[in-house]
Amino acid sequence: MENESLIRLGIFAGLFTLLALIEAALPRRQRRQPRGTRWVTNWAIVILDMLTLRLLAFALPLLAVGAALHAEAQGWGAMNALQLPMWLAIMLTLLIFDLAIWAQHLITHKIPVLWRFHRVHHADRDIDVTTAIRFHPVEIALSMLLKIGLVYLLGPPAIGIIAFEIMLNGTAMFNHANIRLPKALDTIIRQTLVTPDMHRVHHSVHRHEHDSNYGFALSIWDRMFGTYIAQPEQGHDEMTTGLQWQDEKPSKLGWSLMLPFRK
Repeated sequence: MENESLIRLGIFAGLFTLLALIEAALPRRQRRQPRGTRWVTNWAIVILDMLTLRLLAFALPLLAVGAALHAEAQGWGAMNALQLPMWLAIMLTLLIFDLAIWAQHLITHKIPVLWRFHRVHHADRDIDVTTAIRFHPVEIALSMLLKIGLVYLLGPPAIGIIAFEIMLNGTAMFNHANIRLPKALDTIIRQTLVTPDMHRVHHSVHRHEHDSNYGFALSIWDRMFGTYIAQPEQGHDEMTTGLQWQDEKPSKLGWSLMLPFRK
């Protein structure tokens, strides 16, 4: 769609800048590693993720949005067959795809080979807005394949996929941000959306805590499927985030990229 990439990039850059400024002004936790070193590594991983998707586009010329346009033109997928009103199709797209990402996230914790790649995200010792974009390129490629498959199965409108991607990226940056929300506001927001305090529990070094709160956008799935933990046992100031056995190496690009292939 015309200017779709520029619109998404503009929203991403604006939200990232806003959250980074709030982190600097109202941090929730003290940092354990220098921000500069970590940010260079996390942004380098993002660039590699983008290049991976570009390469994937050569093998599969239609990524998620293109697949939605193609499915619509061919009349493929449940939503195209049912000819749903646009507002309903968009709403269902947001709900179904968010549930799919929740399920994908849970599966990456349960299947050992997938956890090897996903732990690159969990290895970040400090949780902030850049952690939201720290995913191994292999995991990004697998996630895109899942979305493409769902697009052809469900036939969502392209505008719905764009809205979902914007929602997913925006809420992921928000709930990874190292920002302090008033407790009352956090309680209200987490009835619908995943908040930073809610998601931080998921980054605990304790297995029973990082096997919870899988949501990126909507908080309802964890409540519905019994994977919701309200607060960490040690409290947000005292809890340890990351992986139990790690040291300072997660801030290094080469180490992070090779982590899935280590024991």
